[in-house]
Amino acid sequence: MSIETPEQLEALRATGRVVAEAIRAMRAEVRAGVSTEELDEVGARVFARAGARSGPQLDYGFPGTTCISGNDAAVHGIPGKRRLKDGDLVKLDVTAELDGLYADACVSVPVGRTRGSHIRVAHASREALTSGLLAARAGVAINEIGRAVETTVSSYGYSVCRDLSGHGIGRRIHEEPDVPSFHHPRLNQPLTEGLVITIEPIIAAGKGEVTETGDGWTLRTRDGSCAAHFEHTIVITSAAPIILTARTLRALPGDPAPR
Repeated sequence: MSIETPEQLEALRATGRVVAEAIRAMRAEVRAGVSTEELDEVGARVFARAGARSGPQLDYGFPGTTCISGNDAAVHGIPGKRRLKDGDLVKLDVTAELDGLYADACVSVPVGRTRGSHIRVAHASREALTSGLLAARAGVAINEIGRAVETTVSSYGYSVCRDLSGHGIGRRIHEEPDVPSFHHPRLNQPLTEGLVITIEPIIAAGKGEVTETGDGWTLRTRDGSCAAHFEHTIVITSAAPIILTARTLRALPGDPAPR
C-alpha cells in the first residue's frame, strides 16, 4: 500500500509498535530450555493486550501466532514442543494485523553460548538490512535495495536465499512490489513516496538454496547451513525511510557482535 493520509501513517505506526513489543518480549525469554511454543505464547499475549491478530493466521491459516525458525530453518518455522539449546540461532518473525493494517519484522537471536559462526551470519544479515535501509529512497530503483543487501552479504562470504524476498505490505502481508535481497535487473521501477514495504535479508552461511519440509510450512537451507533473518517494515520517503518496527533492534544481551 501507499500512505495517503497522516491518519494512515499513525495507524501503521500503531501496528508496528505491536510487532516491536512482541519481538522484544519474545527475545527477552530466549534461553536454553524454553520451547518455541512458549515463545509463541509470549507474542500471543502481547497481541491480545493490543487487540491485534496474527497476520500469518489471518492470511494463510498458519498454525501459530508467530513464525519461529532455528538454525538451518530459514523461515516459517511452526512453534511447538522443540526446546532451544545452547548454540542455537533462533529467528523470531512476527507479523501483526491491527485495525486492518499489517506490519512485519524479524530478528535472529543467539541462544546461550552460541558458536561464533552463528553470531557472524546473524550480524551479516543485520548489517545487510542496514545497507538496504540506506538505499531505500523515493526515486531510487527497487533493485538498488537488493544490490546493497547482496553486496554486504557477499562481503562476508555468505549467500542470499534468493527464493525469499521482501515485499509490499499494508492491507495484507504480501502485496506488490517484490523487494528481493539481490539485484534483479527487471525490477528497476522507482520507489515512490509513501510506499510501504519490508526489507528482509534472509541469508545462509552456505549456498542459499532452500527446500520445503514435511510440515508444509518450514523452509530449510538445502545444504543444512545456518540461516539468519532480520527485517523491518518501512515507509519510503525522499529522505531516510520511516521505520515502523524500529524498536525491534534495540540491543539486548547476546546480540551479534561485529565481524
